[in-house]
Amino acid sequence: MQRPSRRDFFSRIGDGIHGAALTWLLGGELSAAGRRTYDQKPRAPHFEPKAKSVIHLFMNGGPSQVDLFDHKPALEKYAGSPAPRDLANQLEFTDEVGTLMPSPYKFRRHGECGMEISDLMPGLGGVVDDITLVRSMYGEHFNHEPSLYLMHSGRTLPGRPALGAWAVYGLGTENQNLPGYVVLDDPKGYPINDLQNWQAGWLPQVYQGTKFRADGPPVLNLKREEELPSPLLEAERSLIRRLNAAHRDQRPLQPQLDARIESYELAARMQMAATDVADLSSETEATKEMYGMNDERTRAYGARLLLARRLVERGVRFVQVFIEYQIWDNHLNLDRELGYACRKTDKPVAALIRDLKQRGLLDSTLVIWGGEFGRMPLAQIGQAGTSGRDHGPAGFSLWMAGGGVKGGHVHGATDDIGHKAVEDRVSVHDFHATMLHLLGLDPERLVFNVHGLDERLIGQYPARVVREILA
Repeated sequence: MQRPSRRDFFSRIGDGIHGAALTWLLGGELSAAGRRTYDQKPRAPHFEPKAKSVIHLFMNGGPSQVDLFDHKPALEKYAGSPAPRDLANQLEFTDEVGTLMPSPYKFRRHGECGMEISDLMPGLGGVVDDITLVRSMYGEHFNHEPSLYLMHSGRTLPGRPALGAWAVYGLGTENQNLPGYVVLDDPKGYPINDLQNWQAGWLPQVYQGTKFRADGPPVLNLKREEELPSPLLEAERSLIRRLNAAHRDQRPLQPQLDARIESYELAARMQMAATDVADLSSETEATKEMYGMNDERTRAYGARLLLARRLVERGVRFVQVFIEYQIWDNHLNLDRELGYACRKTDKPVAALIRDLKQRGLLDSTLVIWGGEFGRMPLAQIGQAGTSGRDHGPAGFSLWMAGGGVKGGHVHGATDDIGHKAVEDRVSVHDFHATMLHLLGLDPERLVFNVHGLDERLIGQYPARVVREILA
């Protein structure tokens, strides 16, 4: 009798006990997958969290650390000197290289901690005792697109879930009538990479960021064109729920279907809640003035930050606030453009910190301020003689407040001219790990299986929680 080949064995394995065992094993895995539901219901963290929610103030374009947060007197000493070779090799616009350029702005010490902040940010100077300033951030790329991908998703490539999507996947959200992840973009334009900055990637779409508007209806097409009596409306929704349930019961091993149905049901529940949260008319005039809503320069951004406070106040897990297109990308008109960006944002940002604190929300809300990289400590010279600064990913600043971080604390340092991080360096992956830790999530254990690989926000990269900044 001819011995069966390997091909014969596998073609007939289902005939006997081997096939029964394999079917049992695979059935267990499929049943486990089928039992997993993807929704936004609150879930227990891995350990006791410091923060319950996050407000991420993303400053797209790359704010200049040497003009705002990282005073470098040595730049005055070396002003006009040629760029060092290691610095010149990292420039994007090599044909516009100028000399080392000190900041034209004065720095002053603020608060009981004595933190040095530029005169461009007097509002932030008034709340420095509540913030941790990280001066030793560093990135991986000098272009905006990959750097924004890195900051928002942990890799310099597109297609991966954003920070807020990971947070809501891990924890859900407290308010089931509002999205767990809300994005407040600027009417003057999306940041680079557009909607990919708040995508869910390969996570279920129920975790994707939902864009709210601060002016007018918060979500377009949320209200029906034709109003129905309440009994009829409830009957319609009840019928839709039964049809969805019947459709789902016939497909028990498709958890992504559950997530899609959940997103539709959330949209229905949002109809009242979203309108209420975006109605700023109930806020006092003093509060509106504090956020700068009585000033044309700060009105739009102040309204979005006030809305961000109202969202976390109502249990939203992650709120991301963007600023107008590339407002911090100050290549050639540093004095005019950087001053404009600071005047637009500084007062509302300081108001947010004060408002959260006086309402008892700052301890449970982690506020993050920062961009995708910083700027170079030398001038970039344009054809008309104007000067600014080129991209600087080797060393930049980012600050956090509340949510379990120290107040009045400075972490890390760049070199003498503010070019690259040299002391207590913090990678973007370290920053992500620290944010998750403050939310009570272990960055190694927060995983989602994609094609057999357990994916993480921090990826497979070495990342540490920056415990030196924890309160």
